[in-house]
Amino acid sequence: MALDILPDERALRISRRERALGQMEAHDLDVLVLGRQANVRYFSGAPQLWVAGTRPFGPICTVVRSTGEIHLNSTWDEGIPEDIPHDHLYGLAWNPMTLIEVLRSIEGTSTARRVGTDALTPSFAKLLPMAFPSAELVDGEIAMRAARRIKTADEVAALRGALRVAEDSLAIAVGELREGTTEQTLTGVMLEAQAAGGVSTPATQDGAWVTSREHPWRRARSDGRVENGDLVAFAAGALADGYLGEVGRTWPVGDVAGREIQELYERWNTLWVRPTGGDAAAAIDRGPGDPGARDGAVRHRLRLARGRWRGSRPGGRARHSRRSRGADQYPVVEQPRGRRNRLKEFVCLTTEVDPSRKS
Repeated sequence: MALDILPDERALRISRRERALGQMEAHDLDVLVLGRQANVRYFSGAPQLWVAGTRPFGPICTVVRSTGEIHLNSTWDEGIPEDIPHDHLYGLAWNPMTLIEVLRSIEGTSTARRVGTDALTPSFAKLLPMAFPSAELVDGEIAMRAARRIKTADEVAALRGALRVAEDSLAIAVGELREGTTEQTLTGVMLEAQAAGGVSTPATQDGAWVTSREHPWRRARSDGRVENGDLVAFAAGALADGYLGEVGRTWPVGDVAGREIQELYERWNTLWVRPTGGDAAAAIDRGPGDPGARDGAVRHRLRLARGRWRGSRPGGRARHSRRSRGADQYPVVEQPRGRRNRLKEFVCLTTEVDPSRKS
């Protein structure tokens, strides 16, 4: 586990930055003002301070396309890449006009014609035109999504690292599953395993819950205690090096009566076979310990990638769509979340591919 706060690897930073600058040119953006933490990390390569809860928009990272210079809101040098000099850092300020003066002083901002932002609040909608008097404010999130949509080889390696931590922590938590334990204990085991793997910022602190036998989306009981015959859902998410890896698994406790468990795994098997064109034998390898396994098979390893963003309409039915890239097609399952989160979530299932094959 690393003790020092370090920036992202140089090759990773440069490849992402070149892609983002290319999208700035494609969308005719002279300046990009970023406030979302994922975008700031993508462009700068500098780890951001983790805080619980949400953050309002603020000019955390400012990029000028003509110079390629990055100006970053930071009060320390720790974790800042060497290609962002100290005089390109600006500190926090209670007075927003102080930040506007900082933006005004950046070379290239006074003549900018189009300035993109990845978010905006009513206050900064009034303040930013003071920093860019000759510019039109436009949506910069479109350019950032285009840059981030296709991952580089270095990004895939980082994602695999985050998934590895999530997978290991989930396996350790499942190993502690038994009658009499509690959801809190299982979640604690999972988070402890992630910390031992070098990740102290989990994606969720609700890692295990006993599902209700009467309603599929509710908890079984308020005390969180596990009983024989329960189905326990696990969800492990690790935020490692700026990338989020999430895996999930539902596991039975003891003897479960009826065909519900078998039907559950049969539905999953049917979904999993689709990316492989129906070759179930090649796609699914299960083990004797797997509740949905066939006799004599070995346990399979599943890769499951998830992406979330706000804007879905809750209450709709789950539906399947198909996205195509060249000869490869990946089935996507869209699952509406609850009315409280209002998140649109896509689940993309892929099989392991030859690493030498170009993406």
